[in-house]
Amino acid sequence: MTSLAGPTRRLPFGLSPIAAIAAFVLLVFVVMALLAPWLSPFDPARQTLLARLKPPGFTTVSGAVYWLGTDEVGRDLLSRVIYGARISLLVAVLSVAVSGTLGTCLGMIAGTYRGWVEIVIMRLVDIVLSIPAILLAIVTVAVLGPGLLNLVLVLGLTRWPRYTRVAYGQTLSVANLTYVTAARISGVRGPRLLLRHMLPNILAPMIVVATLEFGLMVLFEAGLSFLGLGIQPPTPSWGSILAVGRNYVGQAWWIATLPGFCLFGLVLSINLLGDFLRDRFDPRSQTSS
Repeated sequence: MTSLAGPTRRLPFGLSPIAAIAAFVLLVFVVMALLAPWLSPFDPARQTLLARLKPPGFTTVSGAVYWLGTDEVGRDLLSRVIYGARISLLVAVLSVAVSGTLGTCLGMIAGTYRGWVEIVIMRLVDIVLSIPAILLAIVTVAVLGPGLLNLVLVLGLTRWPRYTRVAYGQTLSVANLTYVTAARISGVRGPRLLLRHMLPNILAPMIVVATLEFGLMVLFEAGLSFLGLGIQPPTPSWGSILAVGRNYVGQAWWIATLPGFCLFGLVLSINLLGDFLRDRFDPRSQTSS
């Protein structure tokens, strides 16, 4: 019997409607970051004191339009928000790469070789996790100094324990499987055993962790820049724009509000995609129909 409703349309990659919307929002921010020099109507560092604290839509005598208004020194807020997306995504990508690589390698080593190696690595994980991540990041940045490279290193070297715990548990679950035992018997050892036989089988949960950590890295970067410990002026960052905007909330609400909405939208879209990937790769989260 033919269904009267007709065929059901499926979204690409099996995305749910919410995940599809989140992916679209994330894609918008990625395109914004990649094409920042071409999308920005003005130089984000150019100051025009005669146009300071102008509201969104302000048009100059020459016909130039400030679509999102200007800040306290007359810089175009739209251009600064666009370039701020580039900074946030760049720091998040590099930080996740550093922490994910370090944490996954340590977790696989602990789960494979066991013994004193496992004890040392996992106790080190417990020590780092016992310290609040944001506090550890603030102290480390204060010691090393602010800047893009130091910020990436700090975020990468403070968030690796989460990857280590997941990689450790996943490695234990596959370490005694038949194909791993056969590889050991055939003489496979060291990095080849880890990279060729272990890593491909634990990669899915590690991708899920990296997706969820990505949004957290965006928030950490914004928080440290807000405190003056991250990206330094005149380089635009959403956190530093928010720090300036808090002083002008009464007379120039757009300075803090609009970057805040961008930060909210980016982190929410990343978290929704992370939830989708977790449900997709974790059979325990799927309910039988």
